[in-house]
Amino acid sequence: MLRTPRPDVLPRLSEVLGTLVPHQAIAQLNGVCTFSPARTHGPAELADAISGLDLSRLADLAADATAQGRPWQGEAELAGRTRTVVVAATTPGGAPGAVLVLVRADAEPVGPGALAVLQQLWDLVIAHSEHRATDAAPTHAAISRAAANARARTIAELTGAHNAALTAVLAPLRSAALDDATARRAATDLAVTALLDLRRAADLDRALSEEPADAAFARLDRELRPLLRHTRVRLDVAPPAGTGARTVPADTAHTARDAVRAAVLVMLEQDRLSRLHVSWQLTGDTLRAIVRDDGPGLLPADALAVHRTADRITALGGSCAVEAVPGWGTTVTVDLPLTAPEPALAADPLDGLQPREREVLLELAQGRRNRDIAQALHISESTVKFHVANILGKLGVATRGEAAALAHRAGLPGATALHVAS
Repeated sequence: MLRTPRPDVLPRLSEVLGTLVPHQAIAQLNGVCTFSPARTHGPAELADAISGLDLSRLADLAADATAQGRPWQGEAELAGRTRTVVVAATTPGGAPGAVLVLVRADAEPVGPGALAVLQQLWDLVIAHSEHRATDAAPTHAAISRAAANARARTIAELTGAHNAALTAVLAPLRSAALDDATARRAATDLAVTALLDLRRAADLDRALSEEPADAAFARLDRELRPLLRHTRVRLDVAPPAGTGARTVPADTAHTARDAVRAAVLVMLEQDRLSRLHVSWQLTGDTLRAIVRDDGPGLLPADALAVHRTADRITALGGSCAVEAVPGWGTTVTVDLPLTAPEPALAADPLDGLQPREREVLLELAQGRRNRDIAQALHISESTVKFHVANILGKLGVATRGEAAALAHRAGLPGATALHVAS
């Protein structure tokens, strides 16, 4: 198990547990792994239907048992229906918890001995996973950070959309100008429209990586109108001019819409507000979104900190400025680069080694001298010296000990002993 590459850990664990705890599918929610916390393995029709939220609920259901260091077994709702499951959880060294769920084919109880072995094995796997995460190679750390940022942007986008929908639904219910029946009809229509818009948005996000600039702004216009429908605030919009068939990256369009939506929601909380002006401008390689109001001009500089909007802007290499002039109003300006590159992932230094050099490095990391390496690999001692020199140069290190330590940090299978011969 400990020698298994990260992507294959769950399938390997399922294979190991196949006789001990027979199961149809296996799933994990691992707070130690930021790259892919929720993973499943098994028949696609079952594994693909298991969500991270399902696993979190099972963790809560089994909390009393798992808090005592023993797995829980029973029936629970999972992937749309009641299923027989076994749930094990562990929290290594105070790290975020990790939950393992086995979906059983029958309701036959698992014996206490098998449950004890399951718990010990899961504890060991997660302890090793935490060690890998703590001592990860630069490339793995960069990939995990990029994945975490992508997940945060998605959550922020969904949070913003839901917040806008709920605010629009509450507006007619709070309005003193509408009777109860009219308010209910208006709220129902808005809720149905919001659900349809969310479904269309999800379909669009899956199908496209870019959006036409004018269509992206028109979508923003449609999202903003319900927010002001039952207020006395007038909304003026200015779509990007002269864009023609120009497109913008989907994540940039999402972030621009989210920023404008967040600014509008914050501005609507002010008193003495009668007008909002929203515009987009595409100049060179930048999308500029501007929101102006005629309110009291007292918004703070961190007005877009809500719902992590400011974090999303920063993640795309953009900037945000809030200019408030007391008595005259506030202007929020968001600049987003249209050609922002993806975060550069640091290359794994071991990727540059040839297969034979990796074999020599593994032997070296186990503390073996050149003569022993030559005998183990059936090559001459001079060839070993040649490979060692190449390894030191490619890894950018000066000694065999430094090369061994780097191999250990990079997770080279078998590179566990650091007592290296000089």
